[in-house]
Amino acid sequence: MRIKTMFIILVAVLLTIVLMQNTGSVKFTLLFTDVYLSKLVVLALVAVAGFILGFMAGRPRNTKYNIGAYHDSINKKEDNGTLSDEDRDYIS
Repeated sequence: MRIKTMFIILVAVLLTIVLMQNTGSVKFTLLFTDVYLSKLVVLALVAVAGFILGFMAGRPRNTKYNIGAYHDSINKKEDNGTLSDEDRDYIS
């Protein structure tokens, strides 16, 4: 088994244990309304939201970069016509 697979299994087991230990009801105030929810539901929603956000932040991008064009746009190459007469004499 790979380390990544063992880590995912360990996190899933620990998350399940924490969820099962917190089944009591809690009062939440949402927009001036009192709502009684189970801690299990709240923790599960937070875990799912964290998983989705983590997946979206960690997924690879499909964008292909043209490094040559990027480099050329930053380091603009000067034309040979911009040399002064003194510079041309020095070079040749």
